[in-house]
Formats: sequence, structure tokens, C-alpha cells
Amino acid sequence: MPRPGGFVVEADGGSRGNPGPAGYGAVVLDPATGETLAERAEYIGVATNNVAEYKGLIAGLKAARELAPDAQVLVRMDSKLVVEQMSGRWKIKHPDMKPLAAEAAKILPRAQVTYEWIPREKNKHADRLANEAMDAGKRGKQWEPSDSTAALDASAARALSAVPPSGPPGDAAAGAAAVRAALAAGGGTSGRGAASRGAGFSGEASGGAASGVAAEPAPAAAAAAAAGAAADAPARGQGWGPDMGAPATFVLLRHGETALTPQKRFSGSGGSDPELSPAGRRQAAAVAEALAARGTVQTVISSPLRRCRETAQAVADRLGLTVTVEDGLREVDFGAWEGLTFAEVQERFPDDLQAWLDSPRAAPTGGGESFTAATRRISATRDRLLAAQAGRTVLLVTHVTPVKILVRLALGAPPEALFRMELSAASLSAVAYYADGNASVRLLNDTSHLR
Repeated sequence: MPRPGGFVVEADGGSRGNPGPAGYGAVVLDPATGETLAERAEYIGVATNNVAEYKGLIAGLKAARELAPDAQVLVRMDSKLVVEQMSGRWKIKHPDMKPLAAEAAKILPRAQVTYEWIPREKNKHADRLANEAMDAGKRGKQWEPSDSTAALDASAARALSAVPPSGPPGDAAAGAAAVRAALAAGGGTSGRGAASRGAGFSGEASGGAASGVAAEPAPAAAAAAAAGAAADAPARGQGWGPDMGAPATFVLLRHGETALTPQKRFSGSGGSDPELSPAGRRQAAAVAEALAARGTVQTVISSPLRRCRETAQAVADRLGLTVTVEDGLREVDFGAWEGLTFAEVQERFPDDLQAWLDSPRAAPTGGGESFTAATRRISATRDRLLAAQAGRTVLLVTHVTPVKILVRLALGAPPEALFRMELSAASLSAVAYYADGNASVRLLNDTSHLR
């Protein structure tokens, strides 16, 4: 995989006749966030599938080089021919392929590029761009960025996320406002790439459990039904797909309330580091009892911030475990916004706030941490913990942003999804990570029993 700061290039090409009217598509992605960094597509006239595929590879590599010429690049294509030839495992015999392969090889140093074959259904973005290019050629035109359906989807998502929420990301009012706006516009939210396995806290596969993102707290009855469904699920190997063994399951616990929580103030890693309020301590004790009743948590790991360490200690004491502190689980630094309400930030820093709502790369005023930077940090933390906790059920006591990022990445949802999730204090979620690289998500965002 690319090192931090590298890129994923997905490329494809097609010909309607082989040879026939042909086009290619390529997309450059941030490997940590899945964000689209660049798109390329072109109608190339009459050509074969293989020529179009090579043209797509060349365009994708050039786009990555334009972004960062020294970056490591993982190229993913559904063309076995191109992947094997560019990897040096197959000889290039066709005279039309040799100059194209040579051109692709010169774009970036060989040591910077890795090739990986993927099935066609996992290369839909590039395939869609190639078809858009061929459609444009049929109209006698060349593909333009405005033709991209991905670009249109992103614009719609930005429009939804720009609806001014009434509090910091993660509070109930913000989540409800975004969902109401989406419904009013006739849209909705969706998760992409979630595995068809349930994520019970026991760490066992549950073939029929559903994955999703809760925009408002689920009723207690729904939460109880979900818990009952997990308890009645078949054992591993009796559900869907092959037996991958016990997944590593991260039970994600947001810390209990602080004095800032009910006031809906930004509270990150750069602020006052508040302690739990009396209500927060009651929540921590209640969730400790709930997890003790399940009896499945084997390890407790906490953010270094006080509110998380206090919550984690309450659970660990009840379970007879110790708490390990992991700096990578800390909350985002909200810079100059720390301690302010959303309305106060909107009044004092309107341009910075709008930029932050529009792009995950934008950081809060005064040297805060962007969602893109936070995603890289949290992804690296996730990978490190997965390597150390294979097959175990681990409680991660952390904050709104890390939980939402872990859920977003597991679902394959776009960065805009961070503004469409609500996460109550002391709420529980779970992500199960399987040996085949898939993950499944289960959300129990109800805290009525913690009051």
C-alpha cells in the first residue's frame, strides 16, 4: 500500500466493438480518506480495449505526478493484462502495447508504483468515467469534468452538508438538521462498501444483521431488538461467505458528558481537557454495567484526554481490566474554536467555518486539525491496533470524530458523511474487521437507559 501521503490510481478503458469507439477513465484517490483528488477521461476514437486501458493508466499516472511527483502510487485496475505486463510478470508481445507500456513506465520511477488487480465491480468509478468519455464521443464532443457523475454527486453532498447545523458536528441538532435537509431535497444518505456481515460485540459473524448510519438516536426498543438479533445470529461459518475466523472487533464508546457537552461547544484536544460531569460519571457507570453483562470485551484502550480516561477507567474497573492509553484516539484539535458554540464560531469566523464545511482538507481557525489529517492519523492508529489485537474484542474509548471516521471508513462512505452522523454521549458502536479486508458496522446509538 502507498505510504502516508501517497495515492491510489484506479484506471479503466473500454471499446464498443473492440476495435470500435473507445475511451478511458482514471481517478486519483486519497488512500486514507477515499477522497477523489483528480479525474481524467477522454474519447480516443477507434481503438481496442487494451489500448484504451493503457491510455487510462497513462492518464492516471500523469494526474498523480501532477499532484506530487515523489508520491508512492498504488495502481488498481481490472485489466489482468495491463497489471501483469506493467508488473513485469508477463511479456509484452503486441506491437500496439509496447510503446504505451514504455510511456507509462517513464511517468514515475518504477520503485514508486505498485500494481494490483481488482475485479471489475470494484473499479466502477474509472469504468463510469470511461463510459462517460465514450458517450461524449458519440455526441461528437470530448469529456469535460462537468460530465462526471461523481462530480455531481460530490456537489450534491456539499450542498447538503452546507446546511448550517445548530451545533458542533456530532450533536443531535446538527445530525437532525442535515437529515431534514436531505429529506426535503428528496435525497438520502447511503453507505458504500459495507460487508454483508453483522458486527456483534461478541466478535462473531451475523449473516443477517444490517449496517447503516443513524442520524438520530434510535428508540430503546430498536436497540434492544438489534441486540437480540445479534444474540440469535448463527455462529461463524453458518452465515454468508467463507469462514474468515474471528474478526478483530472494535467496540467504540464515546466518552460520557462533560460540562461542555449539553452546551454543544467544540471540545477537542486543544482545549481545557474537561472532566466528566456528574451526569457523565453516571453514564460511564451504566455503560460499564452493560458491557460487563455482555462479558465480551477483552481489552480497554483510551484516548489520552481526561474525559475518555475517566470513562475507560470506570469500565475497566468493572471488568477487572487495565486501561491502555493510545494518543492516536484523541479528538481533533479545533484551534480557536475550542469552547465555542457553533453559532459563536459562525459569528466570529464565518469564512473559515464555511471552508471547513465545504472541504475535509480545511482546518479550524488557528492551527486546528483538518478532517483529512485526522483521518490519516486515525487510519494509522486503526491499522496498528488491528495488527496487535487480531481476533479480539477491544473497547476503544474515544470521541465523536474518531468514532465517526472509523465508521465512515468501514462503510466506504464519502467524507461528507461525517456531517450526517449524530453520536450521543456514552453511545456504543462496533466495527468488525475480517481477514479478507472487509468490515461491518453495527450502531447502537441509544442512551436513554444511561440517564
